Amino acid sequence: MDKKTLILAVIIGVLFLAVLFLVYRVTTLSSGTTGKVIDTTGWTENEIMNYEMHGTIPARAGSSGASTASSSGMVGGC
Repeated sequence: MDKKTLILAVIIGVLFLAVLFLVYRVTTLSSGTTGKVIDTTGWTENEIMNYEMHGTIPARAGSSGASTASSSGMVGGC
C-alpha cells in the first residue's frame, strides 16, 4: 500500500466511525427525551395553540408551569 492510500483509508475510517457515533447519539436522544411537562389544565384552547405553535406561555401561568430561559415567556428564549 502506498502512503496516500493508507492515509485516505484512515481518514475514511475515522469519518465512518464519527458518523456511526453521531447516528447513535441522535437515536438515543430522540427516543429518551425527558423533560418538564407543562401542566395546561385551565388553559384556553387559544393559549394551548399559542404554546404549541409559538412556545409562548400565558402570563397567568406564573412560575408554577415551567421555568423559562428568558423573561419574555418564550420557550426558546426568543
